[in-house]
Amino acid sequence: MLLIFTEQSTIRLQYICKFIFEEVMGNSCSLTIDEKSFLAHQGNKINYSNKIFENIFQIKPVNLLFETSIEQQQISCFDFDNEKAFFKTSDSLIPFDIFAACFYLITRYEEYLPHTKDLFGRYAHENSIAFKNNFLNKPIINFWLASFKNILSQVFPTILFEKKTFSFLPTYDIDMAWAYKEKGFIRNTGGFLKKPSIDRITSLLGFSEDPFDCFEELDSIHTENTLKPIYFFLVAKENGKYDKNILPNNIEMQSLIKSHAQKYSIGLHPSWKSFEGETILKEEKNTLENIVSNKITLSRQHYLKFKLPETYNRLVSQGILNDYSMGYGSINGFRASVASSYLWYNLQNETLTTLRIHPFCFMDANSFYEQKYTVEESCNELLDYYKICKKLDLPFITIFHNSILGKQKEFKGWMEMYKKFIESL
Repeated sequence: MLLIFTEQSTIRLQYICKFIFEEVMGNSCSLTIDEKSFLAHQGNKINYSNKIFENIFQIKPVNLLFETSIEQQQISCFDFDNEKAFFKTSDSLIPFDIFAACFYLITRYEEYLPHTKDLFGRYAHENSIAFKNNFLNKPIINFWLASFKNILSQVFPTILFEKKTFSFLPTYDIDMAWAYKEKGFIRNTGGFLKKPSIDRITSLLGFSEDPFDCFEELDSIHTENTLKPIYFFLVAKENGKYDKNILPNNIEMQSLIKSHAQKYSIGLHPSWKSFEGETILKEEKNTLENIVSNKITLSRQHYLKFKLPETYNRLVSQGILNDYSMGYGSINGFRASVASSYLWYNLQNETLTTLRIHPFCFMDANSFYEQKYTVEESCNELLDYYKICKKLDLPFITIFHNSILGKQKEFKGWMEMYKKFIESL
């Protein structure tokens, strides 16, 4: 048992200590405000206060974890163990308040502050300190904790840590199951007049496969490589500017969802329209649950559009236990500066919730549409994120779309690249 002394045991401090020591390091810890019992403790201990105790490992705190408000913080980065860090302190083997810095990033503190939004009304990645200080492409929290663990091992030779293992989780967003199939006469006619295509005609006449239909090919990839992916289905009851999937009352669409639910984990892909209110979210969740005859507890926001804390509050109220939206829809990287999953902490009312956040770091649409990468450049980016997570024994979560992995000409080479990547793991 690692004992940590603090002059004030706040819920913020309790939360981040549990994440760092129990979830990431696999070592139990306890907080105390009792100075006498702390000094009498014969085991490993850390002084997280400004008090001076001779020959006891100390981390000097900034004020963040002892506050109950959400205020603009003074952030100034410096170099620590070849990485960026902030909340600098002095006279310690670790020269910054690692507890407060981790808390600031993992809770997405900066997203509760006034900020500019992107074209889709989302938190713009340019606001983040990770982007401004060039560490968006790294799970900086995991790097810090790896260094911290090494320091603790030197200070406490008897301390034990749980060995973590690398894991790869492929996930897929089914925004549009098919490009032409099951869209009906009116939608297909309108689509053809807007963008004439011989592919649409040959596909509808049965002379070629629908260009978005790569589901059997993905099945083969999963089987050959013993992968257990998650599919997130958009089941909006009506189409809109950003909600364009086949409607869930369509028999073929239901059959596609059911067949995947028999083999894989299924999650809800809340529609763009669901962002307007909880009633729509509830309807869509009920729709998906009725199709698969099972409870749905996994979710990822369509277009990765969410607002803290409102969106996550709605997910919690609807019984969602695991969300996979933590990443940007405008650039790849680690939005929360961490690859490890964690329980969501609601800063607005200072409460720990039951919602577990699973960050992703690579999405095909970001590489293709936003970053304008070629297939080769996207592959190199994907490999870079894989190598980082592999080196640190972290979860590695990717997002791909059946539309991009399909046979549409503009996405030529993507499926081949994806197959080679999977085979190289």
